[in-house]
Amino acid sequence: MKWWIKQIWIIPGVVILLFSCEKERFFTGDSVSLTFSCDTVMFDTVFTTIGSTTKYFLVKNPYSKDLKISEIYLAGGENSNFRLNIDGLKALQLENIELPAGDSLYVFVEVTVDPQNQNSPMVVKDSVVFITNGNFQDIDLVAWGQDVHLISGEIVQTQTWINDKPYLVYNSMLIDSMQKLTVDPGVRVHFHRNSTMYIMGSLEIHGTLEEPVVFQGDRLESEYAEIPGQWGGIYFLNGSVGNIIEYLEIRNGTTGLHLGNLYSEKEPPDLTISNSIITQMNFAGISAINAKIDASNCIIADCGFYGIVLTTGGEYEFNHCTVSNNWKYFNRVTPTVLITNYYNLNDTALFTGELEKATFGNCIVYGDIETEIGFDIIKSGGSFQYYFDHCLIKVNTSEVDVSDPMRYNNVFINNAPGFIAVDSMNFQLDSCAFALDKGSQEIGIRFPNDILGNSRTNDPGPDIGAYERLDDR
Repeated sequence: MKWWIKQIWIIPGVVILLFSCEKERFFTGDSVSLTFSCDTVMFDTVFTTIGSTTKYFLVKNPYSKDLKISEIYLAGGENSNFRLNIDGLKALQLENIELPAGDSLYVFVEVTVDPQNQNSPMVVKDSVVFITNGNFQDIDLVAWGQDVHLISGEIVQTQTWINDKPYLVYNSMLIDSMQKLTVDPGVRVHFHRNSTMYIMGSLEIHGTLEEPVVFQGDRLESEYAEIPGQWGGIYFLNGSVGNIIEYLEIRNGTTGLHLGNLYSEKEPPDLTISNSIITQMNFAGISAINAKIDASNCIIADCGFYGIVLTTGGEYEFNHCTVSNNWKYFNRVTPTVLITNYYNLNDTALFTGELEKATFGNCIVYGDIETEIGFDIIKSGGSFQYYFDHCLIKVNTSEVDVSDPMRYNNVFINNAPGFIAVDSMNFQLDSCAFALDKGSQEIGIRFPNDILGNSRTNDPGPDIGAYERLDDR
């Protein structure tokens, strides 16, 4: 037999041998099943036109032999709202994916929801399909979408935001000089990462007990619920006057409210704020540079550096406010209330101002470090007037002299207030709380109702802080 005829007979044998090896290498049973880390990937509310966070699930080969996944694809194909990344490859569809014995691969998922011009949330669905040895398996994808009023880098003129669908601030915004933004009860405003509301004109927020206004980040997944620093804050610039805030909840930003700026000859900003809650700010709940603030029935809690920081002078009055700080993300060493008459700008410029007034009446200032009230004074800064009246405060008395009657009147030192549950941000007072009935009657009459609308005038004395406990004692 000629040599080339022998080669022809050898070639089919080699093909058969290779095919047999391929079959031996991969598990070929018709009952094969991949295992998954979940059966549904669920996205909480995703705002239209704005992409979601990235979620993922694992796909595992549970067998002692390699598997060949014939196909992985999005059931919705090119029309899907979802996007996939399969082990580092962005694709709607992949074929012949080899998965070694006992090994896993990651499938990453994102979603963008198209606007539907409707106020109520909508649901968007799809699935990721896996075909292995002819067997079909899939993972459901579900996202709740919400249309929004998109405010992207805009200079806002006089207008009113109504409670129909949420507002999303993207790339920050500015309320123009001499213009006013009015926010109706129940409005929800979400801020994209690093976005801030700047005010040169004026802001009026008219929330109610039943329908508070809420400012927070735009990530609504449960894992973001308590993460600070997701957006900037509300910044009132010099020249911004006539600002009023009622029943506003501010969550998870960098600085909740900031008033004032350096290098400005304009009138310092002013703010009257009541019945409002500021929590989990990366830097401060309220910060001010030579501004004017009148605050009552407010709660400021769990901020990275300061609950309240007042610098470079100004005029401030806080009544029936609860300032509590049990920051958990790093070791806080700064007092939750700091009052100074200067501002040191990066050691390049020193600004000073007269502290005409910083009055705290029937307030709680408490936290988890030894001293929660601090003062930093430059004598050349001029007047430095502060006063604590019927307040419960936490201080090291060797550092803070509370015996001066010109500064302190009927203050209570280092007694735990008696909050119901600090860990769950419930700063109402329990039935045995130290702060019960210890407030000034005069101040209580000026602010006869607490943050929940409960009367302060029906028992022997008003409770210290933003909440009045009503049960029989």
